[in-house]
Amino acid sequence: MSLGADKQPLGRRFMAYIQSHFRHLFASLGELWRLPLTSLLTMAVLGISLSLPTVLAVLVKNSAQVQQHWTDPTEISLFLDAGLSEQRLASLQSQLRGMEEVGQVEYLSADDSLADFKAMSQFGEALQYLDDNPLPPVLRVLPSLQYREVERLQRLKRKLSELNGVEMARLDLEWLLQLKALMASLSKMAWGVAALLIGAVVLVTANTIRMAITQRQDEIRVMKLVGATNGFIRRPFLYAGIWYGLSASVIAWTCVSAVLIWFDGALAEFVSSYQSNFRLEGLSLSELGSMIGTSVLLCWLGAWLSVQRHLTAIEPQ
Repeated sequence: MSLGADKQPLGRRFMAYIQSHFRHLFASLGELWRLPLTSLLTMAVLGISLSLPTVLAVLVKNSAQVQQHWTDPTEISLFLDAGLSEQRLASLQSQLRGMEEVGQVEYLSADDSLADFKAMSQFGEALQYLDDNPLPPVLRVLPSLQYREVERLQRLKRKLSELNGVEMARLDLEWLLQLKALMASLSKMAWGVAALLIGAVVLVTANTIRMAITQRQDEIRVMKLVGATNGFIRRPFLYAGIWYGLSASVIAWTCVSAVLIWFDGALAEFVSSYQSNFRLEGLSLSELGSMIGTSVLLCWLGAWLSVQRHLTAIEPQ
């Protein structure tokens, strides 16, 4: 027998195998179409279950961007000694501008500090009765971009407070720490909700496939009588799980997009009061692909578990 003759049967078997998979792929879609209401309700439950952890994950991602956005104007105020000489002041400013951690330095004299305090406080009229200016001169230090994280800001504050001529360094990190704690809580919540709803997706898919197997058990017995293998019988149910996963991911993406549009509208007025044009970002293409892949994998897993458990219990009598 020639080499070509040896290859021909293998090629035919491979093509028959591929064609069988395509037939089962579209046949499983037809089975779902036969019960549109039941299938749609199942897909809606799966899609909503997937959308909840996805929304939380997107909010965590946007929270990280909010933190980066709002840390940009963070300043460290250095309150200087009242009797600091002009020469020492110039030397201190030069020293600060030479630091890698410092991006910008602004000097405010004692009179400038008092004027700012009058403009920002409710005691402006009362301050005019003071004999002496109680406020010291101030150096406003804007850290470099790479030093605007909370931990680096704290280290930089300690370093600057030790400089000669600096009486006290002040950095308001309370709101940044609260934002960081909120992000950590959202992240933990997203993982917890995701774990619960992943289990729900698998169980809902498994139960749906179990009902489909129960409805077709007579057909399965006949197929086994004529020699069909478990793998052949299992195939359409696994493809049904894939269709459920794809449909659920589309529903989940729709729900996530609608929720983000609503959140973005609700936040627009708030962020505009801070002269910010921040907008919520949705799923990127890679994140959308990950969600679709996860949805398909979970639904396929639920279908496989259900088929493995119930298919072997159906035998010809």
